Amino acid sequence: MTITPLPEPVPETQPAPVPRADPGPMPKAGPGAAPKPGPGPVERTGAAPPHSGRPTAPAPELATTPRFLARAALLTASLSAAGAVLGLVRDQSLARLFGAGQDTDAFLVAWTVPEFAATLLIEDGLAFALIPAFSMALARRARGAQGDPVRALVAHTLPRLALALTAVGALLATAAPGLVEVLAPGLPDSALAVDCTRLTATCVVSFGLAGYCSAALRAHRSFLAPAAIYVAYNTGIVTAMFALGGAWGVRSAAFGVALGGVLMVLLQLPFLVGRLRTRETDAPLSVEPCPAPRNQRVDLQLMATVLLFALCRQSQVLIERFLASGLPSGAISHLNYAQKIAQIPMTMSMMLCTVTFPVVARALAEGDTERARVRVERDLAVAATLVLLGTAAVMACAPQIVRLLFQRGAFTAEDTAATAGVMRVYAAGLLGQTLTGVLVRSYFSAGRAAWYPVGAIAAGVAVTAWIGAATIGTWGVTGIAAANATGITLTAALLLGGMRARRRGVRRGVPVRVRRVLTELGRPLRGAALAAPAGAFAASLPGGALTGLAAGSVTVAAVFVLLGLPRGAPGLASALRSVRTHTRRLAHAVFR
Repeated sequence: MTITPLPEPVPETQPAPVPRADPGPMPKAGPGAAPKPGPGPVERTGAAPPHSGRPTAPAPELATTPRFLARAALLTASLSAAGAVLGLVRDQSLARLFGAGQDTDAFLVAWTVPEFAATLLIEDGLAFALIPAFSMALARRARGAQGDPVRALVAHTLPRLALALTAVGALLATAAPGLVEVLAPGLPDSALAVDCTRLTATCVVSFGLAGYCSAALRAHRSFLAPAAIYVAYNTGIVTAMFALGGAWGVRSAAFGVALGGVLMVLLQLPFLVGRLRTRETDAPLSVEPCPAPRNQRVDLQLMATVLLFALCRQSQVLIERFLASGLPSGAISHLNYAQKIAQIPMTMSMMLCTVTFPVVARALAEGDTERARVRVERDLAVAATLVLLGTAAVMACAPQIVRLLFQRGAFTAEDTAATAGVMRVYAAGLLGQTLTGVLVRSYFSAGRAAWYPVGAIAAGVAVTAWIGAATIGTWGVTGIAAANATGITLTAALLLGGMRARRRGVRRGVPVRVRRVLTELGRPLRGAALAAPAGAFAASLPGGALTGLAAGSVTVAAVFVLLGLPRGAPGLASALRSVRTHTRRLAHAVFR
């Protein structure tokens, strides 16, 4: 990563040059001269025109230096990790206070509402619509448009959005009995689930406003508050459970969801108000207004495909809870706890792909499909290796992990055994989950609507529902976990196979060499298959849960490194070297 120095202060009597993002020599800029296009985006410094007589100052929302972006990325990753840790504390608190019975089953049915609301209003849907809109308004403001386009956008969209969200939230609260009946018809205590659903329905409003603030702040290049929202959210849930759990029972967790949503909004609101009040400090960008972009509308078809993919993927949770609602009390809870633990390796393996997604999109935008292909293949190699190592560890040490994390209070040894058994089966689908997450990014990186991923995930969901319904009578909750693993693995296979297909002469995704990817996956697969039973044997030796976890983890790592990472794996080795190089560059950019 090349660090571009900040421009030197410009005297008031001279026109301010517009620096380029590339580190090459700068040509002298005369009055009204436009910068030459470089290989990277132009850094907008908010320079005043020559006749203004004002000192030039960089507009705060337009800071895009590599060092600033590196700091923002590190800050976002750190706060996201803190939010994930608090999420684990939340689950531990839920297990300790309420165990894994019909009360937690009722709450987890109501938990469906915030799960879907987070996907649609914070993580994906609203961001795709609002970030481009705010970016365009900021660009018009920088060109010296009359009035304040940013404030006008807020005045036009926020009241309507708040009204629509309030209507949807009220509808969900009113229809809570019917919603619970649809989601979990076999639930023993539906009244408790209805009460919890009415409390969690408030998150439709709070999550929508939080997503709005997050999109606006990110468009202003402000990342601190948006990255910290899940810290505030989980803090609210944990606090409510411990403060009100004795009097309200599991309803305190649902109230915590409502409280956490409000905290997400309150955390970001001062930052957004401060940004909206900086109109007087923003100077026009250049002497001659830049032409408006050709496409000023949101690509509704692209948004539709992304949202449908996210909804289909999230619907796997609905299928699991629908089927498990007819099983004995605790089945939904066992599935929930098993998923939360087993998904940790997948989350860790996906961190690299989150960072490299813009790299793939930039390469495709420049027509460099070879660079995009190399990047995606390296991401697949690294992510698959990391998740397979984690899969082997989860399968080997599942009882010890669950016992250390959850077995206290109302969470009994029987709950530990049931959750560990489900977690081992569920872990079989982690590779499919990871490959799906990596591959779908390459489909959408070109900025075009892609219906093939929607079809692939829909096929996987259909298989999940069919296998789950067919095996639940014999295998119970284990059959549901096996159905999930099979369905997501099918989705990953379809996405990987579709990478080399063409439709009307246009590739569906990055032209990945499928055979080479499968060949490189063979080594870590073999290593994980042998490391898991070896680690399980070591973990089962006499000793406590902590001793067993340590012995099993060390054994898994040793066997996996010896058999899954041979020295003759050039693709993986180069990928790991690439990760190490980017890590060093990031650290250099941040701490220089």
